[in-house]
Amino acid sequence: MGILDTVGGLIGGSPATSGLAAQVLALVNGSGHQEGLSRLVEQFRTAGLDDIISSWISTGANLPVSPDQLTNVLGRSKLAEMASGSGLPLDLVTGKLAELLPGIVDALTPDGKLPPRP
Repeated sequence: MGILDTVGGLIGGSPATSGLAAQVLALVNGSGHQEGLSRLVEQFRTAGLDDIISSWISTGANLPVSPDQLTNVLGRSKLAEMASGSGLPLDLVTGKLAELLPGIVDALTPDGKLPPRP
């Protein structure tokens, strides 16, 4: 299963969420799968949320993240950009991202660690 299948499967395929799927894919993929995930992990660690992101990567239970924590990690401008790109309201994007991102990162790190750099 590729990254597109993983993100799309977790977000769902409705027209309302297809734009969000593309935005989440860009977030976790960056210029390359490893780069996007590594940057996201670093952003969480810099924000003092290492325990949360580490739980998503590990093989154990995923700790939740709040919309406010996501805003702190990603920045309001990045979330507004994602909302604009998806055509969905900012509050909906932030809430859905808080709900879905733990499972997406978990699914992209099935061995409990970031994939090796190519």
